[in-house]
Amino acid sequence: MPERRTPLFDYHARHAELVRGGGDFLFPLAYTNPVEEHLNTRRNAGMQDLSTMGEVDIKGPGAERLINRLLVNEVRDMLPGQVRYSTMCNECGGIVDDITAYKFHDEHFMIVTSSAPRKKSARWIAEHAIGHSAYVTDLTGAIALISVQGPRSRDLLSTIASSQSTIADLKFFHFTSATINDTQLLISRSGYTGELGYELYVPSEEALSVWEFLLQRGRDFGLRPYGTAAMQSLRIEKAFPLAGPDIPDDESRTPFHVGLDRWIRFDKSDFVGRDALLRVQEMGITERWVGLHVESEVAPRAGAAVMAVNEIAPQRRVRKSGARAGEAIEPLGAGAQVGVVTSAARGHSVGKMLALAYVQTTHAFPGCQLLVDVEGEVRPARVVPTPFFDSAGARMRARASA
Repeated sequence: MPERRTPLFDYHARHAELVRGGGDFLFPLAYTNPVEEHLNTRRNAGMQDLSTMGEVDIKGPGAERLINRLLVNEVRDMLPGQVRYSTMCNECGGIVDDITAYKFHDEHFMIVTSSAPRKKSARWIAEHAIGHSAYVTDLTGAIALISVQGPRSRDLLSTIASSQSTIADLKFFHFTSATINDTQLLISRSGYTGELGYELYVPSEEALSVWEFLLQRGRDFGLRPYGTAAMQSLRIEKAFPLAGPDIPDDESRTPFHVGLDRWIRFDKSDFVGRDALLRVQEMGITERWVGLHVESEVAPRAGAAVMAVNEIAPQRRVRKSGARAGEAIEPLGAGAQVGVVTSAARGHSVGKMLALAYVQTTHAFPGCQLLVDVEGEVRPARVVPTPFFDSAGARMRARASA
């Protein structure tokens, strides 16, 4: 596949190492140090280019009816200016994509898709719109998405953005139109880091000027750009799934497998996949997406095997030679494979190696001792509750101070 570039590509190419990621886009891996970028976003403010995500505009008298049929969540009770998270499922209950829906009014919505399945999701919506009196337009190429995250993000945007309502009054999962440096845009109070944060939908041709203006005015607030390495560690600490590694493209996992079933509204009379999801709810699942603490300094790769503990040796042995001589060898024997790692990273805010994995339900309970293959070496791991960081979600829902 040919590589794709966002409207901010030239800036990233000058300041960061680029890697290919979801949707075959070139992503900035890091601008300085991923650890520093992670911690700065938790402590001050960070900014990321998320223009790889898709924006699908839906208008018409049947727009609300169409979206309510495609999403497992309810949208008919949404108010203008509100954002709602949901999954879209196929007839078998498998996740097509996890998305956010934006409501402008009863006949105008916007669906924001994940990066990797962006084109597939846009086609899915367009194909189902036939006969619904709804008109679907993929606006991804015309819109840049700039994410400003961190505890000082509200103070920064309050000083530079003029909007219909003050930034301080903008509620979690709501959006408003605004102007920054003469550029008209949308500001949504949402994000992918678990912090107080905002996402800015900017016309593509003005994205670079807005990005550079934010960097300039954000210096006093500690604003620094962060790349995909920091994004991964930030979102893994919150156990936010990523389409591709955690929500596979083959649509084999349902919301129940990924722990997203709390957003299913079975009280809706009909939506795509409803009957199949009711059967899954009744019969149960055989594997579950869980969090792991891994005793390793190296992150396990996506696809690494997760194994049951077969035996525990009575004595701890010590390496006798090599660069790791004197280091203890874990007295654990690997049993049958019971799962597979989907994502992993060092949690810089919690000081532990974290992994997310699909594990058989027989071994998915908190406290279960497991083993993970890390670069060909078996390392101990333990199932723990998720999210790993700020379990109550207080940081991203932080209210404005008086």
